[in-house]
Amino acid sequence: MKAKDLRDRGTEDLRELEKSLGADLFQYRFKNNTNRLDDTSLIRKTRRDIARVRSLLAERERAANTETR
Repeated sequence: MKAKDLRDRGTEDLRELEKSLGADLFQYRFKNNTNRLDDTSLIRKTRRDIARVRSLLAERERAANTETR
């Protein structure tokens, strides 16, 4: 997932995506611990996607705070 694509999404959509990615990450970790995950790189990719989403949400929150001042 690219940051450019994420910037086009709305704030609520990003929050839902963050929850969804968190659930996916849990499933990947669970499968990895039970040796049922074939592609272990999914864990790393999902963690990075979550970080991208959180960064954009924080960026938008900072922008909203500076506008109100």
